[in-house]
Amino acid sequence: MAKIEATQSRRTIRRQQLREMVPMADSTIYEMEQRGEFPRRFALSPRCIVWDLAEVEAWLIARRTAPIRRAQHPDVAKRKSRPVKGQDQAPAKA
Repeated sequence: MAKIEATQSRRTIRRQQLREMVPMADSTIYEMEQRGEFPRRFALSPRCIVWDLAEVEAWLIARRTAPIRRAQHPDVAKRKSRPVKGQDQAPAKA
């Protein structure tokens, strides 16, 4: 009987509630789901897509505790369009 109660107490959230909890774009969430970095959505009906609230909350807690590696800044000197002018390339003042 306890097993039945545990499954009944699981809550799901829809997209709007997910957006309030996780302020990321839908495309970012979708890509993270595909890579296995975010809880997977599932369909309750053909038109009702939901996420498990407990999984989303656990993901948020894990994100708070794990440091996120930042992307390195690009080397702008290697750009092909609009290259950065070095001191030797600066225009002479008249």
